[in-house]
Parts: sequence; C-alpha cells; structure tokens
Amino acid sequence: MGADLEKGITRVGTGQDGKSWNILGQVYFPKAVCDSTFAFETNSEPGQFVPVHVHPTQDEFILVQDGVLDLKLDGEWVQAKAGDLVRMPRGIPHGYFNKSDKPARALFWVSPVRKLEQLFERLHNLQDPEEVVKISAEHEVDFLPPEANE
Repeated sequence: MGADLEKGITRVGTGQDGKSWNILGQVYFPKAVCDSTFAFETNSEPGQFVPVHVHPTQDEFILVQDGVLDLKLDGEWVQAKAGDLVRMPRGIPHGYFNKSDKPARALFWVSPVRKLEQLFERLHNLQDPEEVVKISAEHEVDFLPPEANE
C-alpha cells in the first residue's frame, strides 16, 4: 500500500494489482488502497454474512451493487438494495447478511485505512472463525457476542 492514492482503473471482477482475498468463503477484491481510504468489493453468496462488529477508528460505507443485504445497524435490522448507500460511523455496531436466494455484490470503503488491509491479508484462506475474531481484534475490528446477530 502506498501512502498516496494511485490513479487508474480497477476493472470489474478484479482487484488492484490482481489481488483478491477469500475470507471465510466470501471473495473480496481490493479496489483502491492508500493511507486515507480503502475501497474493496465483496461477493456474498446466499446465506453468507459478516457478524456484528465495530470499527472504533474508521468510518465505513457500503454501496450495494447487485442483490440485497440485510444489515444489523446499531441494533436495528435494515435492508439495503442495489444502488443504496449505507453509512456506518466509527463506533457503531454493524454486520451484514445475505438472507436472499441470490448473490450480492457491494463496494465497501473505510476511512482511514488504518489496519484493515493488513487484516484481510492475515484472514485470507483462514478457516477457523475463532482465529478470525482473535486476529481481527488485533487489527481494530471488534466482534460482538453471537447474540448481537439475532
């Protein structure tokens, strides 16, 4: 990652510099990375989700591109469809869930990047959810207890 944003285009279905991550079965593509911001695409099959968690040091956004995401946002269930933008200020608990019968694709971005790109590098191809939670906590992403997802 460079300190400054590089100009250019990250093509559909690819990550910057050809990079992608498999995080507990979901495919993530980094789209743009620099100190001030980090944009990445997520691809969620039906039934896939990221449990409720908090970023204490980053604001986060989701632009849903295809499909529907159900979100637990600050304790409330909401739904975002293609074209909708979700705003998640730092410190607000949130998780996203593909409860539909179709894949969902979304562009996420956080500001500033802090340790999130390093986290995705560490989580790539890890299979143990408990290890994912532990490593995430070391990278400023704090998962809430499982009941937060109900």
